[in-house]
Formats: sequence, structure tokens, C-alpha cells
Amino acid sequence: MQFGIFTVGDVTPDPTTGRAPTEHERIAAMVTLALKAEEVGLDVFATGEHHNPPFVPSSPTTLLGYVAARTHRLVLSTSTTLITTNDPVKIAEDYAMLQHLADGRVDLMLGRGNTPPVYPWFGQDIRQGIPLAIENYGLLHKLWREESVDWTGHFRTPLEGFTATPRPLDGVPPFVWHGSIRSTEIAEQAAYYGDGFFHNNIFWPQEHTKRMVALYRERYAHYGHGAPEEAIVGLGGQVFMRRNAQDAVREFRPYFDNAPVYGHGASLEEYTAQTPLTVGSPQQVIERTLTFRRTAGDYQRQLFLLDHAGLPLKTVLEQLDLLGEEVVPVLREEFAALRPAGVPETAPPHPATAR
Repeated sequence: MQFGIFTVGDVTPDPTTGRAPTEHERIAAMVTLALKAEEVGLDVFATGEHHNPPFVPSSPTTLLGYVAARTHRLVLSTSTTLITTNDPVKIAEDYAMLQHLADGRVDLMLGRGNTPPVYPWFGQDIRQGIPLAIENYGLLHKLWREESVDWTGHFRTPLEGFTATPRPLDGVPPFVWHGSIRSTEIAEQAAYYGDGFFHNNIFWPQEHTKRMVALYRERYAHYGHGAPEEAIVGLGGQVFMRRNAQDAVREFRPYFDNAPVYGHGASLEEYTAQTPLTVGSPQQVIERTLTFRRTAGDYQRQLFLLDHAGLPLKTVLEQLDLLGEEVVPVLREEFAALRPAGVPETAPPHPATAR
């Protein structure tokens, strides 16, 4: 099973000091976290894609290309690549280039994002979000598998005899996750292509996650890709740890209360009771994460959000130490012991990573 971290790249004032990092400091911190993730033995680093303040990761492939040059083992991914507002031709070429630079250590998670203004900024209509996601991925899938593409659709100009360059490394496209919190159409799309389904369930109750993953697994089998339990599933969630659980709650509360993603709404206690957000000791994070198997079955990737809401870099690096030294080794062992024979341990790696 793969364990890693993802970042949304928010530039948020620290509520305990009032100081926000500069954009340069935030971008540098994201690189530091990626390098630290490899150092402590994690498997994956993923970045979001945003084109609006208070977020900085507008160019995931630039960031990941830089990280690729400074790491050796880490899988480089996205926690959102905007399939609706990016040209699928550009996605095909950018991520194939990244795949070559990283010697195959690349996959990506496609999503629609949660920022409505991004659609008109890039010439699209948010009311067409689902049709855009479906059509654009159909083209992307084709571009990576056919050298000469003839194509006509509704949302971009036709292609005739078009070849995306560079071609995928060794002819094997990056593995694709389809990320969705609420849209059954995206779970269906992931199942249709036999791709991965990632439920970034930081906002929703576990019962909702269970229904979405079950739908994906059922449809994965329907389309003939394998048994439901062989489908490739990933989950996301946020954790904050201290040795003493009470210290963790006390320290994290002001960050939660002012977080741009979920602050100023339900209480910390309500969120931790109903969603995967876990604030406590490393042992509590272990115990809570193991319960996700009851929700999603035997799944293949767990990503944690650590650096949201203005948390200082020093604090986040301390979280990574705890995650890599105390939490993930236990989770690896426990999940491996519970996993039945024949159920995939991870998403399919690129063959180049075995060289």
C-alpha cells in the first residue's frame, strides 16, 4: 500500500501570529515537504492545481519536475489536475514530459476543482463541468495511446492526424486517478476506463465515502476489468499529531477554526467525529486510519494533508517525522496483514521504475 502527502498550496496567515508566508516561501516550503516525504520513507507527494489566491500551485508539472530532479524514489502525483479547464492536448504533453524527466515516477489525479470562477477564466462554462470532464478525458486517453489522432468533440477544435509529443515513456501512459467527492458520474468514468478512483473525503461523512467507493467497485466489475475488490481506490484526509492528544487538539484548534477550506463552520469536534480528520496522538491516527478499510475495503493509496491552514513549516516537518517514523510503518504492516490474496497492494507502477 502507498502512503503519502498532498498539498493544496494555500497561502494562509498563521492565526497565532497573524503572519502569512510570501508566495516564494510557500512554494519553497512545498518543495521542502516533498523532499522530507522521501527522506522519512513515504511513497507519494501530490500537489493540487489552483489559479486563484490564496493558492500558489498553478503549474503542477513545473513543481513536480523540480522535485523529480531532487528525489529518487518518490512517486510524483497531483491531488487535482483540472481536466475541465486545461486543454487535454496540453495535459497529454506536459505529463508525458514529466514522466520522462522522472523516469516513470509519475501519475496524476484528474478533477474538476472547487473554484467556480476558474471556468470563465479559461473560456468554459461551469454548467458543463461533467460533460467537459468526460469528453476531455476521452481525448486525453486517446492521445496517450494512439500516435495519429483524428478527433471531433464539442469543447475544442477538431484534430486531424495529430501526434502528442513526447510520447509516453516506453509507450506506457501515466496511471490516472479520477478524483471526486460527490459526483457519481466521475466514479462511473473511472470504472469505465479501469482507472483508479480517489475519494478525497476530507469534507464528507464516511457513509458517503462508502457509497461512492462501492459504486465505483461495482461498475469496475461491470465493465470487465476484474472483481470489485481488485479496483484501485485511494483516500485522502488530514491529520495533526502530538504525543499527547490534548496537546494536539489545543494546538490545532486555532488553525482549524480559521482554515480557508473548512473553518468558520462546524466545530473541530464535529468534523473529527464525522469525517476522516484526525487530531490526536500517533496511535489515534493509526487506529482511525485502519477503520477506513471498513469504509473503502482494501484500498491502495492513503494521502494525508499536513500543511493546510497556515501551520508553520517547522510544525509540518514535525508531523512528517511522526508520520514516517511511527505511523506509516505500523499502517503498512497492519494493512498488509489484513489484505486478502489477489487484491492489489498499489496502483500499477510504470515499468521503468523497476529498472
